[in-house]
Amino acid sequence: MPSIHVTDIYGEEHTVEAPAGSKLMEVLREYEFGVAASCGGFCSCATCHVYVDPAWIGKLAEMQYDERELVSILSTYKQGASRLSCQVPFTEDLDGIKVTVAPEE
Repeated sequence: MPSIHVTDIYGEEHTVEAPAGSKLMEVLREYEFGVAASCGGFCSCATCHVYVDPAWIGKLAEMQYDERELVSILSTYKQGASRLSCQVPFTEDLDGIKVTVAPEE
């Protein structure tokens, strides 16, 4: 099973395994790493904001318009590697991805 390396909202590091085919947000929320995901993954709240390690950002699909707008408008803590985890499908290709949960808005 593919793994994810996560630095949670409290700065603690974890490595978890998760089935491919889910959204990254679902995994982060399940393990209670500080991802609120208030909208349930419908790309309308930005409470699943994460920073993707720069080595991995190029392996993700480009941001679509809705995600790009939410990150730029609603996210106080935006960085160059910011993504909404509800918009990142967790696939076998992302085995070993490293992400950090962004601070709460």
